[in-house]
Amino acid sequence: MSYDEVEIEDMQWNEDLKAFTYSCPCGDLFQITLEELKAGEDIAHCPSCTLYISVIYDPADFQDTEPKPPDIVPPMEPPTAVA
Repeated sequence: MSYDEVEIEDMQWNEDLKAFTYSCPCGDLFQITLEELKAGEDIAHCPSCTLYISVIYDPADFQDTEPKPPDIVPPMEPPTAVA
């Protein structure tokens, strides 16, 4: 059973850790990475103790969208010489 349920909006993005974080009672931070969220994970662990929280979020918000193909510009015709 998780220590708590926390909405993703209540978590902080930590650029150094590259993870969403939330304060743990032990003094450290619960952490869940963007890759974990994209994979459908919903558990943020504290690296310093055994506690974890359930993260409430919409998985669709973290799914990769299909990349668009680059705009293809046809090669330019070489100029023709006029004699």
